[in-house]
Amino acid sequence: MVSNAKRLAAPAPLVGVLCALLALVPSAAAAQGSRPVIRKVTPLQALPGDVLRLTGRGLKANMVVSFPRRSRARGSRARVTAVLRRRGTRFQVTVPQLAGSGKITVAAAGGARSRGAGPLRILRPAPTARPDPTPSGDGSAFDGNVMWLWEIPNSERGDVNAIAARAKRTGVGTIIIKATDAGVPFQGQFTSSFVAALKAQGLRVCGYSYVYGNVPSAEAAMGGYVARQGADCLVIDAEGQYEGKYAAATTYIRELRQQIGDGFPVALAPFPYVDFHAAFPYSVFLGPGGAAYNLPQMYWRDIGTSVDEVYRHTFQWSRIYERAIFPIGQLYQDPPTDQIVRFRQLARAYGARGVSWWVWQHANEREWAAVGSALPDLTGFAAASEWPALRRGSKGDPVVWLQMHLLAAGQSVTVNGSFDAATDTALRAVQSGAGLPASGATDAATWQRVLEAKPTVVDWTAQGRPAAYAADGRGKASAPSSALVAPRRNEIPSAG
Repeated sequence: MVSNAKRLAAPAPLVGVLCALLALVPSAAAAQGSRPVIRKVTPLQALPGDVLRLTGRGLKANMVVSFPRRSRARGSRARVTAVLRRRGTRFQVTVPQLAGSGKITVAAAGGARSRGAGPLRILRPAPTARPDPTPSGDGSAFDGNVMWLWEIPNSERGDVNAIAARAKRTGVGTIIIKATDAGVPFQGQFTSSFVAALKAQGLRVCGYSYVYGNVPSAEAAMGGYVARQGADCLVIDAEGQYEGKYAAATTYIRELRQQIGDGFPVALAPFPYVDFHAAFPYSVFLGPGGAAYNLPQMYWRDIGTSVDEVYRHTFQWSRIYERAIFPIGQLYQDPPTDQIVRFRQLARAYGARGVSWWVWQHANEREWAAVGSALPDLTGFAAASEWPALRRGSKGDPVVWLQMHLLAAGQSVTVNGSFDAATDTALRAVQSGAGLPASGATDAATWQRVLEAKPTVVDWTAQGRPAAYAADGRGKASAPSSALVAPRRNEIPSAG
């Protein structure tokens, strides 16, 4: 038998344990209070790229939202993430391209994670027939002979009547005039009165904007300025400064269309050799909502090649973007007459409806005559018909473009600009489904099959931050990993 004294003494250690546990209760409650809570998600059915609205407690901008990853394997626990954004009083998140159905969670910076909310039903984008990328109608402002005008005072001394007269003598139907540089008008030369004076003499007038990607919203606003001056079209002159800037390009194109509308004609004047510029966002500028016309700067003499080679190389890599190609030839560096004529002949052989010439102020009388002379028939020539051969290990924007189409075809790939194992598997699946050899490499037949579907658009300003993407330091996926690849070289170093 135990004495009463011992009975009273025995519970003392237990009391200490209970006190210690009670002391932990406030800490646990505090931890519970710091955990974000999702009360509601709308809508509960969405496509990749759609925006979800979240309400709850403890939600903050830049928290990480986790989604189930779309997978063919049952029971897969893989996740993909996106960044929570605040728009006024609302919180929203963009559904990642590889998100699957299920519950989502939000994680705070310290690691505290909410309970799962949902479940969401993530729909898979259905392949759709690609639209005609060239606006319908009787033709474009880029058909026929077109001349670029950089500085009005240095072109026919700025005399609008002399400019119109020279254009008519040479068969030039459209003049492309520099209108803006970055986010400001260029030297005040692109005015409504000057544009109206040229148009009154039967010419079409386009303005071109040199863009850098540092102030994309301001540059987009300049597109609206060009349209308000009475221009027939806008040409985007985007070059080396825009390499790697996928988010800026996305912002620019989106806000440009808000300024000028979906139907206003827009062209891009990029580097001609796509494969030399892995980081340039061709897939944004020439993608859905972007430029409908491609005007590559095919300055053969500056590049150091022949007229024939500049056509072969440029068309091989540019045709995958399915935009009407209007070559830009050069009238600087004193090109021989026969090369100017050859450039015009090959444009016709490659199916281009027109050519343009850089630049008015550097053209001499001999070159003007070569541009406007009757064009001899070209015999015994067949245009090259190669397509880019991409395979495992390839990197660059053509891979981005391929992956955007593979997503549209229902394949599970990450749009990262790197031809990885998942891209290889997806491409072989498309090839097999089309009755093509499952080589895992792109050829003419494979490209034509892949391009049958409208590409799945990637919003580089709103995606999450999986490891495959390069981040801009603020948690956004601002570019594919291929945006870090240095250019092979600038093939037109002195063109400007």
